Amino acid sequence: MALLTQAPKGTQDFLPDVTPKLQYLESTLLQTANLFGFVEQRTPTFEHTELFVRSVGDTTDVVQKEMYTFEDKKGRSITLKPEGTAGALRSALEHGLLNGALPVKVAYLTPCFRYEKQQAGRYREFHQFGVEMLGAGSPAADAEVISLVCQCLDALGVGDISLEINSIGCPKCRPRFHEALRQYFSQYKDKLCPTCLERLEKNPLRILDCKDPSCHEIAKNAPVVLDYLCDECGDHFTGLKKRLDAMGITYTVNPTIVRGLDYYTKTVFEFISNKIGAQGTVCGGGRYDGLVEVMGGQPTPGIGFAMGIERLLMVMEANGAPFPPQVTCDLYIATMGEEASVKASQLAADLRSEGFYAETDTVGRSLKAQMKYADKIGAKYTLVLGENELRENRAQIKNMKTGALIDASLDQVVDKLYEAVLESSYIEIAESQTLEFKE
Repeated sequence: MALLTQAPKGTQDFLPDVTPKLQYLESTLLQTANLFGFVEQRTPTFEHTELFVRSVGDTTDVVQKEMYTFEDKKGRSITLKPEGTAGALRSALEHGLLNGALPVKVAYLTPCFRYEKQQAGRYREFHQFGVEMLGAGSPAADAEVISLVCQCLDALGVGDISLEINSIGCPKCRPRFHEALRQYFSQYKDKLCPTCLERLEKNPLRILDCKDPSCHEIAKNAPVVLDYLCDECGDHFTGLKKRLDAMGITYTVNPTIVRGLDYYTKTVFEFISNKIGAQGTVCGGGRYDGLVEVMGGQPTPGIGFAMGIERLLMVMEANGAPFPPQVTCDLYIATMGEEASVKASQLAADLRSEGFYAETDTVGRSLKAQMKYADKIGAKYTLVLGENELRENRAQIKNMKTGALIDASLDQVVDKLYEAVLESSYIEIAESQTLEFKE
């Protein structure tokens, strides 16, 4: 029976006190992305498994250990998406987006699934906001995408965030670096974890990202990728730094950033919060110039990022970032008797059609209990309907904050409430301006 009333491990419910924060967060991210020309794209929650094996890389922890993969009723291998980029690119290829004007700029909000150890801000079902820019291979594109992250965080009031950047080279220069890593880490085979022993031959770059204490300590003195960049990658990285400097974006070059997925090339970056402990990465991204070709398309440069919504919410709360005030009831209509209840339903419908949040009794409470409920939900105004009000076609709208009463015919409730709300807004603005002037 407990399974019926308990969410699966690694998942969570977002309750009504949290969902308004998420709606604000998500709408702010999409609106900010729109300022940069990124338009929302929605892709399926699951894809063919081969898409992720091909794009993410069969040597990654995501593919080897973390994907939720199953066979459908016809024996086809299906995987719940572990990240957003592969699906976004598959969609762009399938629907010919790359045949139009370039660059293609898409943004997405999507659920993702990874079977991994649950930690603070890390879940098995989580949500990502991300963008992908396809068809732009210059450092200017990298700087624009990084600038978008900065503006998103600024719009959300998130501070105490640091940007770290790196270049991991390209297929031309990375083999030399891989060989240098193999030679270095081969000296410590007896100290590497079993996973990194496998990585040593398949993808030694991934050892730099290992969280095992022994591997992490060994990696501190490993060769630095920036020493192995070809001229093209070196010039690209220099161009990015020049643009970030020109835009006033502060950054640190961190040569240990490698990202967790195989498709990255050249620029990689992370935004890290100092407010939420060890799991402080809020946003990660980078360039993936070979991925579209790997997926069957023409060679097309690309860059993007993803940020975890759950972790971003944690950072906002830790920073004391402002959220919009919770929406509360504009008018609660309390009733006495069946006829009054019918009239209240009609009035509530009229109010809602004009954009007001209106409530009336639906559970058969007494008048006293209705007024307690109105107070509990924070109703700004109340109106009581009984036999007298129906007979005289009049009622009083009460301001629950000041106690002031507004007399209105039942045909004028919408207009009178609108006037009252407008007047109250003017008073609040005037009071806030007076307070600011005094300060």
